[in-house]
This record gives sequence, structure tokens and C-alpha cells, in this order.
Amino acid sequence: MIVTGEAQHRAWQQRVLPPVEQVRPGVWSIPVPIPHNPLRYTLAYAFLDDPAVLLVDPGWESDESREALTAGLRLAGAAVADVTGVLVTHVHFDHHGLSGWVRERSGAWIGMHPAEARALPGRTWHDGAAAADHAWLLRHGVPAGEAAILVVDPAKVGDILEMVEPDRTFEDGDLLPTARHELRAVWTPGHTPGHLCLHDAAAGLLLTGDHLLPRITPNIGVHDDEDDPLSDYLASLERTAKFTAEEALPAHEYRFRGIDARAADLIAHHDERGHEILTVLDRLGPSTGWAIAAELTWSRGWDALRGMLRRMALAETLAHLHYLAGTGAVRPDGGTPERWRR
Repeated sequence: MIVTGEAQHRAWQQRVLPPVEQVRPGVWSIPVPIPHNPLRYTLAYAFLDDPAVLLVDPGWESDESREALTAGLRLAGAAVADVTGVLVTHVHFDHHGLSGWVRERSGAWIGMHPAEARALPGRTWHDGAAAADHAWLLRHGVPAGEAAILVVDPAKVGDILEMVEPDRTFEDGDLLPTARHELRAVWTPGHTPGHLCLHDAAAGLLLTGDHLLPRITPNIGVHDDEDDPLSDYLASLERTAKFTAEEALPAHEYRFRGIDARAADLIAHHDERGHEILTVLDRLGPSTGWAIAAELTWSRGWDALRGMLRRMALAETLAHLHYLAGTGAVRPDGGTPERWRR
């Protein structure tokens, strides 16, 4: 993998916001801050279409983020009012949070994959969801005291539940409505069910959202016990590995080349994690997802994980267990709490 966003890379190392940059004629990278978050910023991308603007992943909803997006568009020679379309790679708040604000000020359409629209928190949340969420945590071995902390409280995530609905959806292979740029949707489920990458063949670019990042391994987590997101993600990595000649424009960190090499690294990481889980099961015997997660290698260590970070670690562990169950390597016992065995 070769870093191409050198100024972005320096900024990442120095823990400062990277510059607004024109990465191709009419294509701008705009960092939008994520307040009080180790990811620091989302890289929004503006495609200037004379005079219209297509905006990809406008970023987190906050005063600081709105100011940064407005200033970045100004440097590109545009304004929020010029935005005619907002494409959201996926509906996490650091990507989709500002979409409604942009639409209010410009009249722009908002687009995403139909599977992502179905996954909007405002659609999936319902009366009794908090009780079901608490039961889900207990089922997977979370201690009662910690489950009470980790359960999703709608009073604390109101902004997430209020993220706006799309005006249109884009399927795999669809062209986005732009005059100067030929942007094609590439469906890459895994990180979320409807995650989209965008391919600009003429410019030699692949916007990778959170699907493919140069340094971080995206969280692939189970939130529905019927899902197997890791199988989806590995298949998506195999697909994007074919874009060998393109420069990757990720939603975080910095631009790079070597999409095939980075995809291979991530596939290898998940294979190693699967072997680590099997080793833990060999040592512990039948265990809950929570007990297994506590024994795995985490960059900060399990004891340093708190709150939602522990919940994400559990969801990621369950994703690996679901994948391994599909291969026949493990199976759940169906109990409460549910234990996994070789």
C-alpha cells in the first residue's frame, strides 16, 4: 500500500485537521470534524458539476462540522446552496448526520442504497426495542450490571434516530446523475448492509467510504442474530480488490494506492482473528460471545475498552462466530446465555 495523500498523512500523525484539497479537476476532499472522537474527521468529497455540486458523506452534525463543510466548499469555489445531490455511503452519524442540514439549505436530493435506507435507525427502532436490546445483551453473556450500561437508550441517541430519509436510492452499478463525472455505485455490504463505494473510472478513483481504510480495520458487527456480515464483507473485499489501478479515497485518514494489497491485508486479519477465536474456545471450552471477546487481542486491550467500545467488540466477535458457524467450525447451543463450542 502506498500513501498518496501525503498532507493528510502528516496531519493524521500530527493529530490535526488535514487541508482541503483538490484531488482531481473538479473533485475536492473536505475534512469535516467529528467532535470528541478518535476518528477526528470524515473526509467529505465534493464533485463540482458547473454550477451544481454532488456531495458525498457530508459528515457529523455539529456547529463545528457545519462551519468546516461550508468553509471547505467555499475554497472549492462553491456554497452549500449549490449542492444538488448528497450521496451517503452508509447511515452512520459521522457520514449521514449533516445530510438533512444540507438538504434544508440547498434543496438537494439525498441518496443511498435501498438496504441502507431500510437500516436507518429511525426505521428499525420501535416500542419495546430497548427491552429487546437488553435481552440480546444478556443472551450473549453480558453481565447484568454492564448490560444496563450498554443498552441503547433512545433518550441519549435522539439525533441518530432522527437522521433523515433518502429521496432516492441507488442499486449496484447505477450511475449517479452528474454531468461532468461518471460516478458508478459499487455495493459493498459488510460494514453496513447497504454500504456503497463509488467508482470514477475516468478519474481513476474509488471512493471507499468505511469499507476500505488505510490503517483502521472497519468494525464488522452482528446486530441481528440472523446476519452474517463478515461473509458479506469478505466477498466485498474480493470485489474491490479488482480495482487495482485506482486511487482509494476513503472517508477517514488519508488517500492511498494498492487497493488489492489493502484488501488482502484485511482478509488475512479476519482469518487470523478466526483462528484466535478457535484457540480461545479450545482453551475455555463452551463460552458466551462476551467471554470470548474478553480473551481476544484488542489494540487497546479489553480492560481499556469502555461503554460502546465494548459493545462493538462483542458485535465484532459475534460476526466472526457467525462466519465460523457457516464453515462448520463452531456452533451455538441456543441457550440463554448462548454458548459457542467447537
